[in-house]
Amino acid sequence: MVMTGQPKIAPAATGAWTHAVRSELERIDNAVYVAVARTLTPTLDLALGDLSDSANHSRIWLAIAAGMSLSGGPRGRRAAAAGVAAIGLASVTVNIGLKPLWRRRRPDRVGAGVPQARHVRMPSSSSFPSGHSASAFAFSTAVGQLSPASSVPLRLLAATIAYSRIHAGVHYPGDVVIGSLTGAIAGEVIAGIHLRRRRRN
Repeated sequence: MVMTGQPKIAPAATGAWTHAVRSELERIDNAVYVAVARTLTPTLDLALGDLSDSANHSRIWLAIAAGMSLSGGPRGRRAAAAGVAAIGLASVTVNIGLKPLWRRRRPDRVGAGVPQARHVRMPSSSSFPSGHSASAFAFSTAVGQLSPASSVPLRLLAATIAYSRIHAGVHYPGDVVIGSLTGAIAGEVIAGIHLRRRRRN
């Protein structure tokens, strides 16, 4: 008898493999979180904590958008509008679409040994994914596409804010990575809409 086609993988085997991969990724995530928590950085702690707080409710991004609108001319106003719209799209995606699906507990920063000097307010929402990271990369990506001169500094600021959430102990690295990717995609979508509209006009 001749066998044809690919061998079928039993659903149970696939489920076990998926569970094993997820468990291993979570162990890596936890290990990186603990390594950051136990690395002493007293010079950086206060600055990163203040930066993390400045991004609450997207305040830092809205302030930058206001500055661009006032001093950047028509291009600055278009870029600022795109950045704010990208924050809105990223926030809806994260808070309504993703967080309810993965009810991940916030890290135990006391148990992990996160120094008290780093502590910022621990949010009560699901840890996955990071909303701060999503907003940061949504804004920096959208604005950077429409105002290329601002792309590098804004992306560096976004990356620093995203890292500050791990440093402060309120997010695992995986939360920040997925939040950042979600935000970057939202930024690309909004920037694409603005660029197509501008070409038509």
